Amino acid sequence: MPVLEFQKSGDVESVRQLSESYRALCSEIGKVIVGQQSIIEHLLISLLSRGHCLLIGVPGLAKTLLIKTLAETLELKFSRIQFTPDLMPSDITGTEIIEDNRATGQKSFKFVHGPVFANIILADEINRTPPKTQAALLEAMQEHHVTAAGETYQLKEPFFVLATQNPIEQEGTYPLPEAQLDRFMFALWLDYPSADEELQIVKSTTSPYVPELKHVLGASHIIAFQDLVRRVPVADNVIQYAVQLVSKTRPHSSSTPSFVKNWIQWGAGPRASQYLILGAKTRAILQGRHTPDINDVRSIAAPVLRHRLVTSFNAEAEGVSTVQIVDKLLAESA
Repeated sequence: MPVLEFQKSGDVESVRQLSESYRALCSEIGKVIVGQQSIIEHLLISLLSRGHCLLIGVPGLAKTLLIKTLAETLELKFSRIQFTPDLMPSDITGTEIIEDNRATGQKSFKFVHGPVFANIILADEINRTPPKTQAALLEAMQEHHVTAAGETYQLKEPFFVLATQNPIEQEGTYPLPEAQLDRFMFALWLDYPSADEELQIVKSTTSPYVPELKHVLGASHIIAFQDLVRRVPVADNVIQYAVQLVSKTRPHSSSTPSFVKNWIQWGAGPRASQYLILGAKTRAILQGRHTPDINDVRSIAAPVLRHRLVTSFNAEAEGVSTVQIVDKLLAESA
């Protein structure tokens, strides 16, 4: 049995510690951020799965504040990059400068690290910069290193990128291609707060009270928990469910429902299946369970799949979104 295998590995205590740390993290973040529990959970799932997140929401929903608060509670180095049309790749990765050696009088090149050399990177409005600059960040996301002038510089671990997009104003933007979108584990949509939550937000942000946040986890703990996620056993039927769910998003597959063939032009690739299982593993141990089940896969299906599906003209004409297609797939796969 998977659970017995996990117990033999001596990681049961680590699962308990992670579950307790997760509750403490939510409590600390809740001192600053009102609501958004699902978003916080998905951010932590992505971090522990060694993934990256794309956050989509209108201005004023505290995306930046949420990410800064997360970095502070995790005692990680935080860096914000404001993407603009004139931003160059070297503005992200770093650049070489000429340095004088005062002792010898000789000149030499020195590489100055860019803002990408941090643990948590906020790529603000990533679609406002040209593809060449986008690619510089996305390469770092994939390889976890930066190459400049023939030298390779390793990025600090853990390395977690959260990119934001404004869904309203699209003039002068450079939408991320599908191949680059696929590098993000989750696409998270931040919604407006409820009336009660907004009331609480206004009260807390217009008073002199400044919450004092405690550090819950450090970089070494997070790396250890990331390794723990990889060791979590998964039953074959859970993996099979994830693979079949992704396969059904592909219009040319024999198992594809008719509505998918009508609404989807291109489906999700194998990376979606990998992220479904990694996310399910992480969600399970955050809740103190030693192995994931099918409900864990279903709970993260929308953020994993929504940005990996390319809809057809029929879907656009009928006003059908990728989230509605995923929901319909889940309903038929219950």
